[in-house]
Amino acid sequence: MGELVWQEDLLGERFQQATLPLGSDGEGDVVATLVRHRPPPTDLVSPFAPAHGVDVLYVHGWSDYFFQTGLAEHWHRVGARFYALDLRKYGRSLRDHQTPGFVANLATYDADIDAALTAMGHGENAERPSRRRLVLMGHSTGGLTLSLWAARHPGRAHALVLNSPWLELQTGGAGRAFIAPLVQLGARVQPLGTLPQVDLGFYTRSVSADTGGEWSYNKLWRPMRGFPAHRAWLNAVLEGQAAVAGGLGIDVPILTLLSARSTILPRWSDQMRLTDSVLVVDDIARAAVRLGSSVTVARIEGALHDVVLSAEAPRAAAYSALTRWLRAYAP
Repeated sequence: MGELVWQEDLLGERFQQATLPLGSDGEGDVVATLVRHRPPPTDLVSPFAPAHGVDVLYVHGWSDYFFQTGLAEHWHRVGARFYALDLRKYGRSLRDHQTPGFVANLATYDADIDAALTAMGHGENAERPSRRRLVLMGHSTGGLTLSLWAARHPGRAHALVLNSPWLELQTGGAGRAFIAPLVQLGARVQPLGTLPQVDLGFYTRSVSADTGGEWSYNKLWRPMRGFPAHRAWLNAVLEGQAAVAGGLGIDVPILTLLSARSTILPRWSDQMRLTDSVLVVDDIARAAVRLGSSVTVARIEGALHDVVLSAEAPRAAAYSALTRWLRAYAP
């Protein structure tokens, strides 16, 4: 891959980014982008912190990118070094000629993840192998992607943290099994065919500072109603969810952070500011225990779909749950 060139990231002086070339696909050259948190050298952390000696790689969800600076700062407070990956065709890695977020197989991201891990010293062919332990953290579709990756690559990561992972379709397992053959056929016939828009923008309304939420971000990289979804992409997600339903056998400790409740309605409700308005969290909790042999599920009252973008109290509760879990299960 050659020597990485790090430069200041758009998040400010405490963050740097590096471009990871990934070759090309049908839309031309593709890249991923690795972001690292760089606290000042005077910002010391106790060697007895629960995540001392740990490197974290975070992967975002659908229609998203990394901008959650508070997450990086929390991992630093508990002793870890934090990295985040903008996958190909997302966020910092998205180019004008590309179809945002599109892949036809979630295993395509193996190349993105391996490039990031190699840069961190955790790749199988890293020039300077790290002796630090590796924790993977993924949100929503990123949580599904990392779960599948960990199952295919046993022994590479030491623990897995999932933030509202998209482990099951909103229609449940029966609904997923019913529509999967139709989606598969559509993916073969017209892989880039777009699906009906079902995102009404309610989740964005609960997050964005422009509509009563707390957070500001790049709206081209995180549009109000999400990117257009394509048939082959949805088929890839359904195949991944089917694999989860069959059990993945991951043999490292797993923490799944979820909202206590869901509010999925065709109209706006103020409850969407206090619940997951994207996933059916009870179904995700049931699916999570099929991931491996040591799974902790923490339900956070008042949390949003991205629990670290919730209001201050549930956000603090989520970080507390993560810290408690680390004290018990940190690799």
